[in-house]
Amino acid sequence: MAERAPAVGWLSDRFLRERLGRLRLSVLRPPTPRRVRTAVVTDSACGLPPEWIAAAEAEPWFEVVPLSVMAGDEIYLDGPEAEAALAVALAAGRPVKTSRPAPGVFERVYRRLEAEGYGAIVSVHLSGALSGTAEAARLGAERVGVPVEVVDTRTAGLAQGFAVQAAFLAASTGEGPEGVLAAARESLDGAEVRFFLPSLEQLRRGGRIGAAASWVGMMLSIRPLLAVQDGRIVPLERIRTSARALPRLRELSIGDARNRMNPRLAVHYFGNRPEAETLARELIEGLKSGGEASISDADVVVTPLPAVLAAHTGLGVLAIVVTGRLRDPAASPPTPGT
Repeated sequence: MAERAPAVGWLSDRFLRERLGRLRLSVLRPPTPRRVRTAVVTDSACGLPPEWIAAAEAEPWFEVVPLSVMAGDEIYLDGPEAEAALAVALAAGRPVKTSRPAPGVFERVYRRLEAEGYGAIVSVHLSGALSGTAEAARLGAERVGVPVEVVDTRTAGLAQGFAVQAAFLAASTGEGPEGVLAAARESLDGAEVRFFLPSLEQLRRGGRIGAAASWVGMMLSIRPLLAVQDGRIVPLERIRTSARALPRLRELSIGDARNRMNPRLAVHYFGNRPEAETLARELIEGLKSGGEASISDADVVVTPLPAVLAAHTGLGVLAIVVTGRLRDPAASPPTPGT
């Protein structure tokens, strides 16, 4: 495979402010760039904005491996085309499925990076409790000579994606595998994903409902709040109406963010961008009213839920990701229901 040329002038400072919150050009391009020794790989469940992925993949040492979505009778690699086809299939009530990449796909990616001279690879992936992707990466890693550290993030969406960004930044400054791995793990420490679903039906169909299974019989009369905890989807609260569910989701997330140093937030959606943008504005207003004067529109990323995740949540999902070091490491995020 031909070597990909490094990106030139990649990611303007304006783009960073608008899309990636607290990342700055000076962080991505240190004054004295060092030789990149550690490559970074992830999967499409990371939920990073397409523009960021396109720019990052211009670097030869970074790659996103797509998962697959079956919408109707067609199979799509996760991405904009899959999102469009999935939205149509969900609206029509047609069955949808997802599948992990084969181990051979990871093997080929790792072999390319090995052939191009990278001394180690850090591979950051969707929760193993939700997908076999991390296991496929491990199987692929067993077949190559370069050391590969596979990270099961135990989460999804931009909670995973922010860890990928942290690993990318560490690798870009010449960190070895230990430093790149530590950056990813630090981002993942305490990361929270909470979300609202109009219905549990898609989760039930996809078998990802986990501890929320006991709610299925009542799903016509509740509007559940759920979370990703220890890699699995678990129930937070049973709420009767959407009008009450979204304020509660916002309240929990704002309380969590206020307990963090330099919090990073994201809002995921599928098929309902205006609602996501409203929710993002409300998060910013709520944080500012609590004294977070540095929070701005650029500090909350609004981006679609990857198709491979939306296939299990359905249309109308709203998810809030909160990451950042806790001000009090012994403190936990607000307890649901209090």
